[in-house]
Amino acid sequence: MRQTRNTVSSEPSGQKRPRASRASAPASASAPSASRARRPRDQARSSGQAAARQRSAKQRPKQLSPRSQEVGHGDPPPEPALLPPPPPPTPATPTSSVATLDLGDQRERWETFQKRQKLTFEGAAKLLLDTFEYQGLVKHTGGCHCGAVRFEVWASADLHIFDCNCTVCKKKQNRHFIVPASRFKLLKGAESITTYTFNTHQAQHTFCKKCGVQSFYTPRSNPGGFGIAPHCLDEGTVRSVVVEEFNGSDWEKAMKEHKTIKNMSKE
Repeated sequence: MRQTRNTVSSEPSGQKRPRASRASAPASASAPSASRARRPRDQARSSGQAAARQRSAKQRPKQLSPRSQEVGHGDPPPEPALLPPPPPPTPATPTSSVATLDLGDQRERWETFQKRQKLTFEGAAKLLLDTFEYQGLVKHTGGCHCGAVRFEVWASADLHIFDCNCTVCKKKQNRHFIVPASRFKLLKGAESITTYTFNTHQAQHTFCKKCGVQSFYTPRSNPGGFGIAPHCLDEGTVRSVVVEEFNGSDWEKAMKEHKTIKNMSKE
């Protein structure tokens, strides 16, 4: 039989092979180059995975909120519907209110009267009512000195004037005639009026804040009416004047003795 030499056992233990060491050096030297070769592939693989995740995120449907699900697929909520503007008001005509009344054979006459006088339905009715209710009376107009306060009053053309000598009326020469409140109308100047009261505070002495003129007031004797200063009326409507002295310095006694003054503010 052929005997095979055991070269490994013949070598002394503890000694390194020269060739093995030389062969291992190139292998260890080539390891970094291999890792460097694998690194671009790993980077390409990771970038490819990131791109795939982005594509899947784009393709994945968006998570809608409950509010957006009620409205639609991510669409903005619809704007509220605008209501159409109201139609313009119908201009009033002289006969716009006549249709609601049964004027009978007087309808044509009434409409002609409105057109001729250039009055609204209310204006025509007021003119006729004033003429009927205030028979024997005339419409006076007047106001303060500066013109801030203006009024109109229905009264007789023949005025009955009271000349009171109480402490305040004497100082301001408060001559006045008395009318019911329903016959007096303040045309302008409510914001320009201020009031002075004293003692019982029943009399309301109103006067213009700008010029200080009292053209009317509410007398203590007639709280349901007005006392009008005749010297503050416009000219042309007063026919005559009668002046009666009233003893306001003893007011209670004068009121008991007077027979008609309280009735002057009644309808």
